[in-house]
Amino acid sequence: MSSGTLAPEAVCQMFDRISPVYDLMNRVLTAGLDGRWRRLTAAAVVRPGDRVLDACCGTGDLALADLEAGGEVTALDFSERMLERARPKSDAVRWVRGDAMTLPFDDASFDSATIGFGIRNVSDLEAGLAELARVLSPGGRLGCLEITQPRGLLRLFFGLWFDQLIPFAGRVLPGGAAYTYLPASVRRFPGPEELAAAMERSGFIDVTFRLLAGGIVTLHTAGRP
Repeated sequence: MSSGTLAPEAVCQMFDRISPVYDLMNRVLTAGLDGRWRRLTAAAVVRPGDRVLDACCGTGDLALADLEAGGEVTALDFSERMLERARPKSDAVRWVRGDAMTLPFDDASFDSATIGFGIRNVSDLEAGLAELARVLSPGGRLGCLEITQPRGLLRLFFGLWFDQLIPFAGRVLPGGAAYTYLPASVRRFPGPEELAAAMERSGFIDVTFRLLAGGIVTLHTAGRP
């Protein structure tokens, strides 16, 4: 199952371009809540002393939350410009450039893994999830934080946010194509139940999810048999 229509190289170039404004836009577009969501994700799966992988780490904020939760953290992203923004944030994290579809790690290398707002961008959803399962040790845990389409009254707000605010950001900010790609990628992405089913098909067990911000964001957790 493909998560989008852009080639992986084009997605990487797009994130390279928006790296200077990425942290600011995260704060603005989430009203500052994204930090809390990342801490919840880390707290849900990371135990003190865990070997932790943060995949699709971007500028590193979820990796830092994993570190604060007591993990020994390796963070990976395919965008060098994103990693340039991440590296100064901590010398305690091992920052690695690489592709989430072909993780440069041995089987069972990690006790837990996180991925925040990144699984939507992989070229094949179930293959990407299976790759995360491969590098987790038996009994390992995955925390996956992702934007989802809410139900009920919040759908009106969500439409305003995605159809008005984000495209406006795309017109006025460097690398604005990303803010056209973002709404389209979310609309194509499976809902919470479908994502949970994809995790199970990819080798995970005990999959649960929690809706945050009225369902605009969902935190999935899962285990490795």
